Amino acid sequence: MAGTGKKVMALGMDNSEPSFYALQWTLDHFFVPFGQDPPFKLLIIHAQPPLASVVGFTGPGLVDVIPIMEADSKKRAQNVVEKAREVCNNTGVTNVVVEVVEGDARNVICDAVDRHHASILVVGSHNYGAVKRALLGSVSDHCSHNAHCSVLIVKQPKH
Repeated sequence: MAGTGKKVMALGMDNSEPSFYALQWTLDHFFVPFGQDPPFKLLIIHAQPPLASVVGFTGPGLVDVIPIMEADSKKRAQNVVEKAREVCNNTGVTNVVVEVVEGDARNVICDAVDRHHASILVVGSHNYGAVKRALLGSVSDHCSHNAHCSVLIVKQPKH
């Protein structure tokens, strides 16, 4: 993505409503108003959890299940990619790069920011409370402290 002459805007994405809200918000504020000449090149990053984190143990019969789980994981990732491209196409933004990388979302996103020399990273917020954030971890919190660029955390308005 280095040869485009435009700065890179990275967007961390999962299959959640807050992620798709962040994508739409980003398109509406940074891409649509500029028509065919937006100020950024958009990179969407989807982290696919490693199979080991899903399985976590081995045993008899598990070998038969692993290919099914791998296929399901790939299908879920493909679904995210297709939905993200559809949202982009619906707003007229077609020059988008989508990466699916296996690993922990926090590390995958920060690594992609470094690899593509992104100027800004956009992530959605799940609005977890302190307890959920402590138990599940927060991708946006991790990225805001570890990404080597500015980080924009997009929150959905409360209804």
